[in-house]
Amino acid sequence: MIENIDIAQLRAIGFDSHVLQTLSNLTPQPQQQLGRVINIQRDHLQLHDGQHKISTQLLPALQQQLHASGATLAVGDWVLFQSADARITQILPAKNRLCRRNSEGHRQALVANIDVALLVMGLDHDFNLRRLDRYLTLTLANEVTPLLVLTKADCSAQAAEKIAQARSHLPAHLGLLAIDGRADKAREALHPWLAAGQTVVLLGSSGAGKSTLTNTLLSTAVQNTGAVRLDDSRGRHTTTSRSLHLCQNDVCIIDTPGLRTLQLDSDEAGIYAAFADITTLAVDCRYRDCQHKDEPDCAVRAHISPDRLKSFHKLLREFSRETMTVLQKRAQLSQWKTISKNARAQRKAS
Repeated sequence: MIENIDIAQLRAIGFDSHVLQTLSNLTPQPQQQLGRVINIQRDHLQLHDGQHKISTQLLPALQQQLHASGATLAVGDWVLFQSADARITQILPAKNRLCRRNSEGHRQALVANIDVALLVMGLDHDFNLRRLDRYLTLTLANEVTPLLVLTKADCSAQAAEKIAQARSHLPAHLGLLAIDGRADKAREALHPWLAAGQTVVLLGSSGAGKSTLTNTLLSTAVQNTGAVRLDDSRGRHTTTSRSLHLCQNDVCIIDTPGLRTLQLDSDEAGIYAAFADITTLAVDCRYRDCQHKDEPDCAVRAHISPDRLKSFHKLLREFSRETMTVLQKRAQLSQWKTISKNARAQRKAS
């Protein structure tokens, strides 16, 4: 256990029972301090020790270890660092890490040690329920409580209709709020999800209003915001890095850049956990091996929206492709080429 820990001071940066339990299993080292990663840039890292922001770097040996394992440091990670030069010597095991796969298929940690995820989605052109299911899977598979936050009701003539669609699409136990991210009432509406000691991350596409909402929750303009394009409601990526901010009521807010794509890093169990509403209803299907596609007396299709069911099937297909061997992928590609060739031949014949 690290000596002389000021728990009251550390609560401001999200210190909880998980961190306490992790520290109790460590062998104390001299001149080590506990901090939390609050910002990561290409050329520097920034920690917070509960009182001060500290610029830091990874110890070279730790950097090599991360590189060899393919792991990455994330905003929200708890670390130990040397008092003398503030270099990070150890990354503490996280209670959860929200990760995605990048374009090369490598795992990329987005944030760590999260309690609540505000899934921010605009009621303008940003509205996309299939994309929402990816964010729900990302959070629910990692035991993070999601809350759908719908913004920009003033930009959509179909706002009421879209809110109703989102509510019917979501599992009944998940929360939904439609707010004006610029108004103080947004902070009041979100208060039940902003308990002391919680770490809350804002996730969503560029231009959804994450940084605007972050500024509202913090009651100060810490994040730059910008206009969106009128034709497609796309933002201009005014937020370029993930950053953790401290609220006055001991809540940590992590703002994130918009994600152009979200290739999930999840196993089959995580997908089924995220779609627990489907797996629960499947018990009442007529056939035990029902695929919820065109089988008669399917209890799932009777209660789940078609878009959510399509998301479920698509994510399972993606996972299946990722776990295929090279030979299996080649066989599937050959099969699809044959199907495509036959379809073209039929069109020519007709």
